[in-house]
Amino acid sequence: MKTTHIQTTTDDHRIAKLAAFAIVLHMVEAVFPSPLPGVKPGIANIVTLYVLLQYGFATAAWVSILRVFASGLLLGQFLSPTFILSLSGALLSLGVLWLAMRLPKQYFSAISLSILAAFAHIAGQLLVVRLWLIPHASVAYLIPIFAVAALFFGLINGLITARLLYNKKLITEQNQAVTSSP
Repeated sequence: MKTTHIQTTTDDHRIAKLAAFAIVLHMVEAVFPSPLPGVKPGIANIVTLYVLLQYGFATAAWVSILRVFASGLLLGQFLSPTFILSLSGALLSLGVLWLAMRLPKQYFSAISLSILAAFAHIAGQLLVVRLWLIPHASVAYLIPIFAVAALFFGLINGLITARLLYNKKLITEQNQAVTSSP
């Protein structure tokens, strides 16, 4: 019997670990009831944003897409309308983050990127709802409610991500100071 060996890289292992962490956060979030149908804090997006700022867009895209597919499978929602909404939000969010990463960095922080991603995520979902699930103009009445939720949760997730990045920077500086001291 012939066996096949797949060569994996350090990046592959990093992506797998980070995606697993994002999946766990998504699963935890799924346990709690939503205050409003379709409104969730999106805590798994903290991982995606952190990865984007630490390892770049390609790694963040892998983590985000793997999270959507694995969570859809684990929650029994794969290829359901809920899965399509999640995927559309993730894809539009990644598209906006990709564009933002090509603009001057001084204009974007973890907080502003998180807010942009949250608005893009909800826009992607509302677009699918309008074009596929509820093809009626009344979907537009939901925009202010979801926009407030996107702003609020985007801000919170951005603050958490900024804090995580700051803590990592402090730890890195402390480690460098310890290794460079005589």
